[in-house]
Amino acid sequence: MRRAARGFTLVELMVTLAIVGILAAGLFPLAELDRRREREQELRAALRELRGAIDAYKRAADEGRVARAADASGYPPSLEVLVEGVPDAKSAESGRRLYFLRRLPADPFAPEFARPAGRDDARAAARTWGKRSYASPPDAPAEGADVFDVYSQAEGTGLNGLPYRQW
Repeated sequence: MRRAARGFTLVELMVTLAIVGILAAGLFPLAELDRRREREQELRAALRELRGAIDAYKRAADEGRVARAADASGYPPSLEVLVEGVPDAKSAESGRRLYFLRRLPADPFAPEFARPAGRDDARAAARTWGKRSYASPPDAPAEGADVFDVYSQAEGTGLNGLPYRQW
């Protein structure tokens, strides 16, 4: 009365592999959607941070803490200035500077080769953003003597249905 040792048949193994493959194929789109949501949240946070720093610079210029020409708008001349700082015109201490950002965030939708390699490369991060000067109209943003607003240069559309350029 010997029982024969029995294992899995080839058909059982193939059916199991097919089921696992179907389940894995269903997870890939979900993972891609999750990654896209993450990048959109990064974009929202970066835009909020940059626009807040631009507004803080403008307030400081209006208060007379940032030296500016009489015909200047009061907005920063570049994004890098927000990180590098500007001399405080109202400070009694010589050499005191006003800083508006610790580091310049890069556009998360910018191509990988355009993003800065290190966390502190403000020039490379500034190149990832589209910049609108105070003198340019909102429907045709163009760079100019100052930075009034920033926008993503990504071509895609967000999950909310708006193009990333309009965020």
